[in-house]
Amino acid sequence: MSESSKLKFFPVTFFATVMGLAGFTIALGKYFEVNEIHMPLLIKGMTIITTLWFFFLGFVYLLKYIKYPEEVKKDFRHPIKINFIPTFSISLILFSITYENMLPTVAYIFWVFGSILHFLLLLLIINRWVFSDFKINLKNPSWFIPVIGPILIPISGVNFSVETSWFFYSIGIVLWLPMFGILLYRLIFNDPMPEKLLPTFFILLAPPAVAFISYVKLTNGIDNFAKVLVNFGIFTFFLLLTFLPRLFKIKFFLSWWAYTFPMAAFTISLVLYAKMTKIALFDFFSTISLILTAVLVILVLIKTIAAALKGEICVEE
Repeated sequence: MSESSKLKFFPVTFFATVMGLAGFTIALGKYFEVNEIHMPLLIKGMTIITTLWFFFLGFVYLLKYIKYPEEVKKDFRHPIKINFIPTFSISLILFSITYENMLPTVAYIFWVFGSILHFLLLLLIINRWVFSDFKINLKNPSWFIPVIGPILIPISGVNFSVETSWFFYSIGIVLWLPMFGILLYRLIFNDPMPEKLLPTFFILLAPPAVAFISYVKLTNGIDNFAKVLVNFGIFTFFLLLTFLPRLFKIKFFLSWWAYTFPMAAFTISLVLYAKMTKIALFDFFSTISLILTAVLVILVLIKTIAAALKGEICVEE
């Protein structure tokens, strides 16, 4: 396949790799911080590499827009791909967290641009949901990606604007809950999801985990609502474990990156809960979760590189 064709079919889902890598960097940094492990060069190195990767992907996608604007417009009209477009703005929000201690001014810039862009994309996507003829059997867990952004914004946002952080948190929580009910209805009473989208089941783990982290940041403590969030995240994790026999059978797709960021968020929620409750069992669980996340990130990264070398990624679907 020619380089031109590869550019034409460059998938917007590639930005999910940034979410996975940035999420793992944050999880590792938080685990090191809580357990007083000092490896700042490792975290800084991972942060810089992930940032460079993000800007490389952004540059390639910009070239795609310049040369093949209709292909980019198709992403915005596609009932599934449109949900992956906010992975770009979520990446910016994640960088506001990774740079929080390294370069606070840079973190603030990422937070402002990421929050504004995500808000605009959320409005656009909800308009598409409402005024397009999307059938319910097209709904899948990637539907939660645009909603995760507002819940994620307060994690670093509490350092910049508490009121703005509550604004976004309110949007995310109120949208997540009814959407979860609609998705359950679709999964139970409609056709099974296609194999390619099965890894997106792990996205179900992200909203309760991220909601817990942000809520703790906003309230600076653990109350009963925080316990509901973290425990529902734990239930979701065990539920997803029962899905693994089916998931292990599918071939590699870029959608495998859906395993990584939710697992990273889940790990951070366990680390925070262990830190604030001093319950030893959660210390143990957070360590196991971090190891699982690391294995997943390494495995999916190797699979991605192998697929790219074989020319299996930037292809027409």
